Amino acid sequence: MEEQASTSFFGAVFDGLLALVVNLGLGFWHIIQAVTHPGAWLDWSNKESLLRFVYFGGSKEFLFVFLDIIIVISLVGFFYRPFMWGLVRGLEKITNTVGRVAAWAGLLMVLQQIMVVFLQSIFRLGEITIAPFGAGFTQSVGWFSESLKFENALVVALCVSYAFVQGSHVRVDLVYAGVSHRAKRLIDMFGSLFFMLPVAFLTWMYAWFFLWRHLITPKVSASDKLELMLRKARIVKWNVETVSFSANGFNGYFLFKILMLCFIGLVILQALAFFYRSYLEFLEGEESAGKYLDRDTLGAGEEAYEGTH
Repeated sequence: MEEQASTSFFGAVFDGLLALVVNLGLGFWHIIQAVTHPGAWLDWSNKESLLRFVYFGGSKEFLFVFLDIIIVISLVGFFYRPFMWGLVRGLEKITNTVGRVAAWAGLLMVLQQIMVVFLQSIFRLGEITIAPFGAGFTQSVGWFSESLKFENALVVALCVSYAFVQGSHVRVDLVYAGVSHRAKRLIDMFGSLFFMLPVAFLTWMYAWFFLWRHLITPKVSASDKLELMLRKARIVKWNVETVSFSANGFNGYFLFKILMLCFIGLVILQALAFFYRSYLEFLEGEESAGKYLDRDTLGAGEEAYEGTH
């Protein structure tokens, strides 16, 4: 019995490793197919192309394509360290730029809330027209009031990775704070590979289909096979979600689903940047901590307040 259990265990391990190798190899094939046949998934005038895009965007095939790309650029970075530092700086630049731009939505929220309260409470207006250059749009006060939720979501979804780069995220240091520099970098690498990336990948695969269920009909699912998707192509049509929580309220709730994917995409990019930075700082020692790190500052004379925001 023990020999049979041992044989079945090693057989399962072998089958798993074989499946991993095969899928990684197929990932390169899918990259070649996608590059050489862009119309098969980008020509949305063809409903089958649209459904292929929907299927592959949240499929295991896409996951292995992504893994193949990451493996290749990581191998280049392992052998040529300046390339990896360039990746770190580039990925963190994307995160910082998106976060710094999206943070202005916080100011917009404040100004819009003041406008809604002022015009509704004092002038008793039911509609508000925004036309700074003579051309604009008119929406109900309820629409402007509900749209504050979307602006808040902009700040949350697009500034999470930015806050991570800036060191403004909440962390509980039970062991981390007392260990050496290299031990910290090992913990960081482990966390990015085995916590950040797997959770982000899994969330992406379900959030992707959650978005498309509110954009097209008939509804699609993560469990749908490609053959079933292509059969649905004969009857598929756009059905963009425009419902609101109240009459004349904000009617762009599909935008929240898009923000979910933007949030997950930024987390994936930051997880990769965090792994590469931790690896490089592990190799180069404590003097490399924070190298090329672009963090916001309050300016000269405000050093005592740094990190408190």
